[in-house]
Amino acid sequence: MTHTGDANSEAMDASGFAAAPDAFQRLWTPHRMAYIDGGGKPDDGGCPFCAAPSRSDEESLIVARGEHAYVLLNLFPYNSGHLLVCPYRHVALYDDATPEETTEIAELTQTAMRVLRATSGCDGFNIGMNQGKLAGAGIAEHLHQHVVPRWAADSNFFPIIAQTKALPQLLGDVRRTVAEAWPRSHRA
Repeated sequence: MTHTGDANSEAMDASGFAAAPDAFQRLWTPHRMAYIDGGGKPDDGGCPFCAAPSRSDEESLIVARGEHAYVLLNLFPYNSGHLLVCPYRHVALYDDATPEETTEIAELTQTAMRVLRATSGCDGFNIGMNQGKLAGAGIAEHLHQHVVPRWAADSNFFPIIAQTKALPQLLGDVRRTVAEAWPRSHRA
């Protein structure tokens, strides 16, 4: 059996498995079990976006704090540098947010784009909000906007065939890089 990669994610040749061999390689990503088992929500059912600002920036993956909203890395990113812009206030829908909250969410989103371009050299972005469980919101009870950096070569067969994303950077390293590049007025 051949192994490649590190202890956290390995590709293994299937020819040595006990079951019938096949032509597929296996990419082991045990850190994804947190998402499968419960989406990273606190055990007490509390809101992770309400809890995050009360913890350290490193622990919560916060890269910037504003007066009405803050920016943090997505714990289950689509791509390296996938950021979330959240109001501090526990509000579910965009049309329930105050004008001050929506203005700051917009400003922080624009800054996030500039910082991600500077730190990662991304070629584009997906930006959006999923409003409600039926619309795909993982945490529907607390408004959050996704800022997903995209590169010309970031699409491959993993998400389509295996429903897996290969992420080249650790969350802590991405948080540190983005936080250090954030303009001083909203640094975490």
